[in-house]
Amino acid sequence: MDSIKLEYSKSGCFGLLLRVLGIKPKDEIVEPSPYRLRDDFLSDAEHSFYQVIRLMMGDYFVICPKVNLADLVYVINLRENFSSRNRIDRKHIDFLICERKTIKPKFAIELDDSSHKRKDRSERDTFVDEVFAQAGLPLVRIKASLAYNQQELGAIFKSALTQNAPKAIQDSEDLYMPEANDPPPYCPRCGQPMVLREAKRGPKRGEKFYGCVNYPRCKEVLPLG
Repeated sequence: MDSIKLEYSKSGCFGLLLRVLGIKPKDEIVEPSPYRLRDDFLSDAEHSFYQVIRLMMGDYFVICPKVNLADLVYVINLRENFSSRNRIDRKHIDFLICERKTIKPKFAIELDDSSHKRKDRSERDTFVDEVFAQAGLPLVRIKASLAYNQQELGAIFKSALTQNAPKAIQDSEDLYMPEANDPPPYCPRCGQPMVLREAKRGPKRGEKFYGCVNYPRCKEVLPLG
């Protein structure tokens, strides 16, 4: 017992000496954080363009810079299309224009500088264009410049908003309302079989309906007849 106490005492004294000398034991060394704030969140060209469209959008729209594609679109049937999910990961668009009240995306903007002429960037742009076309969200490409004609930009943005205009709602008698014993319908947006759900809250609490299997990424619902 005395030898154990002596060994502990020596260890304690040695540890105290290290602290006096400003040397921390290995298990107490804390590595400094490797993270630092970037100074180039927006490039000079992106910042200049942002200032132009900020004045144009006024109080009607919100401008979201550098939005990740994976936060904007989703992949249906993820188990079979996992590679498609990887293709949109770590890709972003320069600006997403959203309706101010609902923050619903209306259209996106890519600011193309000379780097987009490279083969790899051109292939990336083609893929992104296809993603937006499949998702049904307009994407406009603006050539980076030292100055911009706001009238021309306004016409381009107006055209994009027109493309994004909601389709006319069908009359209620034309809407498909599956019966309880019918097989699950397919989501009109995703093409995947829907699942039977029950409202847990609100004025329709207890009512059953069909909802998309991709909820909350897709909020399509069909009421039971």
